[in-house]
Amino acid sequence: MPPAVVFQRFPAQVAELRKYAGWLAGPGSVRGLIGPRGVPRLWDRHLLNSVALAELLPAGARLVDIGTGAGLPGLALAIVRPDLRVDLVESLLRRTDFLSEVVADLGLAERVRVVRGRAEDRPVIELAGGAGYLTARAVAPLDKLVRLSFPLLVRGGSLLAMKGSSAEDELARHADALGKARAEVRGVVECGVGLIDPPTRVIHLVRR
Repeated sequence: MPPAVVFQRFPAQVAELRKYAGWLAGPGSVRGLIGPRGVPRLWDRHLLNSVALAELLPAGARLVDIGTGAGLPGLALAIVRPDLRVDLVESLLRRTDFLSEVVADLGLAERVRVVRGRAEDRPVIELAGGAGYLTARAVAPLDKLVRLSFPLLVRGGSLLAMKGSSAEDELARHADALGKARAEVRGVVECGVGLIDPPTRVIHLVRR
């Protein structure tokens, strides 16, 4: 059962979120996309942590989610934000098969694409590139993440990297690499206050 806050914040999307949660806890767990320890904490550790980013995205944004795995955060964001167009980038076939099934079941195929490949592959850049926003959750250290993601962003586009308690540490550790990549550091943003405790922590970088 979803937490009460889901009914309060996303009343129109509760049914879709519950269906997605069923996919994650069922086929997602069986196929190894969600670990058995993650299922009991599916809502707070995965879903609420992901949809918290919705408040950082402007209306009608085009979003690319690299290394999306089971669709987190990209697919969760597409559910709660019907105005978004989302590309889910994932290299493993068993994961893209799962994502395609879920997208079809939720009726999201008109605005959510599943793109198989690595973010740095030219076919992926040509297909999914030119986005205004990019999300990544537990994909790579910040310096590598910038190298992977910036070719997919328009100039002035934003990378929203979910980094949790390590955010400030990573910013300090990779300051030189970020400068060379001409990444403008907008700082560490906390989102989902009142939705999830502790709030989701995101590093916001802009491709200059």
